[in-house]
Amino acid sequence: MYFYYAEREVEYLKAKDERLREVIEKIGHVDREVDTDLFSSVVHHIIGQQISTKAQATIWARMKAQFGEVNAEGISAADIDTLQSFGMTFRKAEYIKDFAEKVKTGEFALQEISQLPDNEAIQALASLKGIGVWTAEMILLFCLQRPDIFSFDDLAIQRGLRMVYHHRKIDRKLFEKYRRRFSPYCSVASLYLWAVAGGAIPGMKDYAPKKNRRK
Repeated sequence: MYFYYAEREVEYLKAKDERLREVIEKIGHVDREVDTDLFSSVVHHIIGQQISTKAQATIWARMKAQFGEVNAEGISAADIDTLQSFGMTFRKAEYIKDFAEKVKTGEFALQEISQLPDNEAIQALASLKGIGVWTAEMILLFCLQRPDIFSFDDLAIQRGLRMVYHHRKIDRKLFEKYRRRFSPYCSVASLYLWAVAGGAIPGMKDYAPKKNRRK
């Protein structure tokens, strides 16, 4: 299943920004997979922090093979050693175990997250061990499919902005200017900026100043 967007979102962004319009027309529709199960999405994002996509996929496949469905009951019943055996760090295993136990006991009301406004949902998710603001924002986008997510802490989005708009640096004030321009469809703009940052349009370069190399 992919993040859903249609002509309405695309036409809005194209009308608001000429350079983004050119990017959208060159790239076409962007398919990004989503995981609509909030529990497994949180676990998946904790696993994926600071490791490669390939390593994340390997650990996730081992967990699926062990548990079938990755849910609070299965994870809370497993011990830390079992979780570590899938290839994750001790700390991540602790975070995932803590999350599962809080959901199982009702200490963390997982089912209520989808009903909260973006800022409140991000705050609630970020209260969990191992979940920061950026991870919470990614969960809102790639699980709950919220339409207006634009993460300042995402380095690839900043890179995409530099590439499309020829900026040397993206500070908070400049970032907020683009957020206002793309809202209420920042999530779709994010998809295109990620694609640009990943090399979807050959020849586009990053205008960040080169770091001085020590002789």
